[in-house]
Parts: sequence; C-alpha cells; structure tokens
Amino acid sequence: MEPKMKRLPDAELEVMLVIWKTGQSLNSSYILDQLRDKRNWSLPTLMTVLARLTEKGFLICEKEGRNNRYYPAISESEYKESEGKSTLMKLFGNSVQDMVMSLYNGKAINKNDLAELREFIDKVEKEES
Repeated sequence: MEPKMKRLPDAELEVMLVIWKTGQSLNSSYILDQLRDKRNWSLPTLMTVLARLTEKGFLICEKEGRNNRYYPAISESEYKESEGKSTLMKLFGNSVQDMVMSLYNGKAINKNDLAELREFIDKVEKEES
C-alpha cells in the first residue's frame, strides 16, 4: 500500500503552485516576488514555509553558494491525483456521480462542462477497447 500524501494548507499550496508553474529550481527571492500579490510575507516567513515543505517531502533544497534553490520532489499531477482521490472518497463516498451532481447543482460546472466530460469519457472508453 502506497503512503498517503499529506494535504497542503493553502499557504503551502500557493508556494508549490509557483514552483510547479516554472518547471525549474528557484531561489527564495523569486518565489517571494511571485507571491507578492497573494501574500504579504517577509523573507523569514517564506523560509519557514519552504523548510516545512522540504520536511514534508514536497520540496528538495540544494545549496548553491550562499543561497538555496528549491525544486519539487512531487509533481503537480501527483499531488492533484492524490487530492482528487482523497476528496472523492471523503466527501462523496467514492461516487463520481455524486461529485459531478454536487458540482452541477452548486453551479460550479455547467452544461458545457458536462459535454466536455462526456467527450473525455467517450475518448477514454475508445482507447481502452
């Protein structure tokens, strides 16, 4: 059985999204600059978050001279897959139909989204047969 991936709090997820978006290793100054519109953090605050993400196994930190560079230890798709499975199980009892119905009733998705989903399902079924 594979170990369960920890869920990231919003602040840590925002940092990971910056790192995943670039697709390369980054220094803390760049990350801080990218977060300016969302978070009013000082550098020590960001460093604490980066250390937490490293301890949790989401980031790898490499020394480069006097600076650190950070890159993801877990891909964005791996995280999304884990969170998707967890949410589906916890909130919807592993029922995709209940999840889609809830999103539709809550107006988070519309008929166009359902049509896209139908096309995706048809494509997957074709590929598997």
